[in-house]
Amino acid sequence: MSKSKNNEEIENTENKTAKRRLLDETGKRLLRELKPLSRWIILCAFLCLIVIGCAVAVPELLGSLVDRLYAWTHDRTRGLAESLVPEIAVLFGVFILQASVTYGNSYLLNNVVSRFFCAGYRIKLSEKLRRLPVSYMDKTPAGDVIDRMMEDVSNMSDSIHFIVDILLSGFLQMLVIAVILFFTDWRMAIPVVLLSPLSVLLSAKMATLGEKHWDKHFNLGGELTSLAEEAYTNYPTTKAFNREPELQKKYDELSERHQKNGIFANFLSSIVQPVIVFVDALAYIAVAVLGGWLILRRGVPIGTVVTVIFFARQLSSPLEQIAFGLGYVQNVKSAAKRVFDLMDLPEENDPDGTVEGDTRGRVEISHVDFSYEPETPLIRDLNIDVKPGQKIAIVGPTGAGKTTIVNLLMRFYDYSAGKILIDGQDISEISRSEIRKLFAMVLQDTWLFKGTVAENVAYGCPEATREEIERACDCAYCDHFIRRLPQGYDTVISEDSTAVSSGQKQLLTIARALLANRPLLILDEATSNVDTRTELLIQKAMDRLMGGRTCFVIAHRLSTIIDSDLILVLRDGKIVEQGTHNSLLEQRGFYYELFQSQYAI
Repeated sequence: MSKSKNNEEIENTENKTAKRRLLDETGKRLLRELKPLSRWIILCAFLCLIVIGCAVAVPELLGSLVDRLYAWTHDRTRGLAESLVPEIAVLFGVFILQASVTYGNSYLLNNVVSRFFCAGYRIKLSEKLRRLPVSYMDKTPAGDVIDRMMEDVSNMSDSIHFIVDILLSGFLQMLVIAVILFFTDWRMAIPVVLLSPLSVLLSAKMATLGEKHWDKHFNLGGELTSLAEEAYTNYPTTKAFNREPELQKKYDELSERHQKNGIFANFLSSIVQPVIVFVDALAYIAVAVLGGWLILRRGVPIGTVVTVIFFARQLSSPLEQIAFGLGYVQNVKSAAKRVFDLMDLPEENDPDGTVEGDTRGRVEISHVDFSYEPETPLIRDLNIDVKPGQKIAIVGPTGAGKTTIVNLLMRFYDYSAGKILIDGQDISEISRSEIRKLFAMVLQDTWLFKGTVAENVAYGCPEATREEIERACDCAYCDHFIRRLPQGYDTVISEDSTAVSSGQKQLLTIARALLANRPLLILDEATSNVDTRTELLIQKAMDRLMGGRTCFVIAHRLSTIIDSDLILVLRDGKIVEQGTHNSLLEQRGFYYELFQSQYAI
């Protein structure tokens, strides 16, 4: 029992060490990411030095004013205004300069550095997502990706403020004040300088305690965004099944955990500042007591003591800045870690090969194996030979691998063995974008973006004229209902638009595929959301317009593929039967059973 407990403690210690090392590496990488902004950061640092110069000049001027005022009380040959006005004017000018430079520095950080960094990194993430395999988006909730791109990148951009405006200026100000204190009076400088490192060490220790809580806080934030996105994307289904109470309960539980982690992380970060204030108060008291003794016993000028006291009080500002910065830097590092994890994901291998010559549409699938998970084989030794212009139907029960074949043809996923050839060219040697230019797709799940009807239809062919768009819509039997919309083809619609029904959306996606005019066409349950009459019209339009084009049709409703040139029957990732509709019925095999199950009545 004790051995097991010791092993568990060792494992926990190793995990904590590894996590701390990872966060340290994240911090170093974050600094490297700021390298392109180095010129702007140097300019900000220079402006910080000016602000610091103004800040340290104020106590000297105030001390000098006190000395002049004290001297005037003993020698009133000169007027009070004549004695004090020149230095008050200088002091006023220093305050104006300090305020102006501080404003300029903040403006530079907010509008040039932070925004540039934030926008630039979001662009990098967008580019990265474009290069990631489809499998990543299939496995990752969209809400989590959005949270990383928005919230986490915003927190990363805050790091510039903490590095330049808080940490850098704070440490510089502390250093300058410490040097001036020793030159002013080394005896009063000693307690201040001795207590300052103690406060910095305490703040660093406190900040480290919040690491794991900030990390968990951001991960829970991603889960919350994913849950909200999922619930509201499928809002009608949620309402229909009365799932609001369960979703609300789940959201409340997750939100409570998120809140508790946030409160604890913020507590550990914010407690640093009171510790700094307490230590700084001790230094202030020590200087005040020592200064009074030096005035009485050693004849030190009152102005000198006042100057040191002002510097001691002024030292609290950079200490509090550093405390706040060190506390928040764990927040930034946790956010940066999530962003870097996304940036470091392996990208899909994409060759730069091109399609040679005109595509006729012959597709050969030879001994192909594929599985989404290595331990669960799906496609095994698949062989298909499709002639140019043929209409190939792929049928089978759910999970047989029908849509997987489409994923392999489009290179959304890469097969583990075998070859897929288009007109004799291995698609693994051709760039993915070139392969996808050969296919038009109509999926069971329709997708429309926010834009006009014409823009949605022309999504795959943006250079199409209005006449070509209308012709494609007419062939897809959707021109009649489009013209009844408020602005016709210029009516703005979207995925959640109620202006068009689900069946009409499907017709629009079919028109989109027709307009694209690609040599190969994939229809994945393309007619599942239309009525029987429209389905028959679409089938006739497809037969008329797809002469000379190769078409893959995935269907559960076998009535839609009766006239196919070849029907492939899949079962457990293998082709168990193939032939025409009539020949497969005559075999009285698995296809016959499927057909009878749908139409026996």
